[in-house]
Amino acid sequence: MKAIVYTQHGLPIDDPQSLLEIELPTPAPGPHDLLVEVRAVSVNPVDTKIRLGAAVTEPRVLGWDASGIVRAVGSDVTLFAPGDEVFYAGSIVRPGSNSQFQAVDERIVGKKPVNLGFADAAALPLTSITAWELLFDRLRVPEGGGEGKSLLIIGAAGGVGSILTQLARQLTKLTVIGSASRDTTRDWITKLGAHHTVDHTRPMQPQLAALGFENVDIVISLTHTDRHYADIIEALAPQGQLALIDDPATLDAVPLKRKSISLHWELMFTRSMFGTADMVRQHELLNRVAQLIEGGTLTTTVGEHFGAINAQNLRRAHALIESGKAVGKIVLEDF
Repeated sequence: MKAIVYTQHGLPIDDPQSLLEIELPTPAPGPHDLLVEVRAVSVNPVDTKIRLGAAVTEPRVLGWDASGIVRAVGSDVTLFAPGDEVFYAGSIVRPGSNSQFQAVDERIVGKKPVNLGFADAAALPLTSITAWELLFDRLRVPEGGGEGKSLLIIGAAGGVGSILTQLARQLTKLTVIGSASRDTTRDWITKLGAHHTVDHTRPMQPQLAALGFENVDIVISLTHTDRHYADIIEALAPQGQLALIDDPATLDAVPLKRKSISLHWELMFTRSMFGTADMVRQHELLNRVAQLIEGGTLTTTVGEHFGAINAQNLRRAHALIESGKAVGKIVLEDF
């Protein structure tokens, strides 16, 4: 099968050797696995971080977002059958989705929304799982709850922010404030449901005050948390909550003590990495997201379609992700 891999970490993305197309054996599904014919993928910051920072001794397939068709199932599979159309984010400790076929555990796979094509569906899994777990599992905001409380999303125009903004607006009563630094990104998050916007390149507390918020109850920081950390603490109300997904070099929790701010860290790969007893929760929440898409409550978050799944187009996608200027998700479709 065709696969796009890297064989040497740390190469700049404009180097043709940074991502290569090779032939690999088609994987055999394990007992709980589906063998999926990959029809579309999307690209996430984790792809670029792994390519740059994770050393390899053999070719590694990246890609943690896909949609496709089940072609075979393992002996213990009960949730799917050959021919089912699915979408999923996969596991960071297994080969990724930038290949014609992928073996993936059924417990982290959902039924593809019937009203979306493969490309639009591939934009959703990783960000939907991350956003859902942040809001409902880590912060424990109840669906339909949050009335009278405010949520500030830093980096709201990115992949996770685009679906998180929708989930918070549609499934809770939180007042949603999204941060964005350009007219295009402000327009994007407003369209997705943010009640207000602020510019994270300037001090946020004065902007929040101008909007009528002395403090906010929850901050979800999706990017550059270390750069915004002091501003976040100032903006948060006493006994507020801070959640994040990025990887600051260090994070000193001591400044949180004065306001009794709680800290929540989200990694959507935790369940699959450790084989937790509740792994199937990701299957359930992806099915719920599919239902919300089919019902018109949520929309896909595709920003750009980069064409076929090949090394050249994936290098273009990685370059845009690394620039920090991507809006929504970048998708690729068919080999």
